[in-house]
Amino acid sequence: MSVSMETIRVGILIGSPSDRPLADKIVEALTGLSIGCEVKVLSAHRTPDRVVTYVKAAEGRGIGVLIACAGLAAHLAGVVAAHTLLPVIGVPVAGGTLLGLDALLATVQMPPGIPVATVAIDGGRNAAILAARILALHDPDVRDALQAALDADRLRYDQV
Repeated sequence: MSVSMETIRVGILIGSPSDRPLADKIVEALTGLSIGCEVKVLSAHRTPDRVVTYVKAAEGRGIGVLIACAGLAAHLAGVVAAHTLLPVIGVPVAGGTLLGLDALLATVQMPPGIPVATVAIDGGRNAAILAARILALHDPDVRDALQAALDADRLRYDQV
């Protein structure tokens, strides 16, 4: 499955089709900032070769940030980060007996040289905002969209 805009800027990888609702939240947040994205179901356990192929081609296709969502052992973000210099954001998915704590620990505990920025369990919106902030470092249009969104949030909070 994929959601595309004129230019794909963010690649969103989910470890399982059951993670689609979380990916949809990320897509919604990125689309609201006019940032193109695509969603791919790729598993670090079941399809590791497909993960590596996708990641190695990502930058050449215009992707500037990768977001990896996975639950339980949550190796997806680490496998992605091991094969690219692009920024990787890990989103631990809630589930299992530990309600996502195992995924959180797996995502943040990367070996030296394999950095993964990690957001909260099911933190899709924060992953999208972090991806936008990374892209905004070199794109004034994304920076302006982020500032407008931030200003709108402040207005709402001020009215409470």
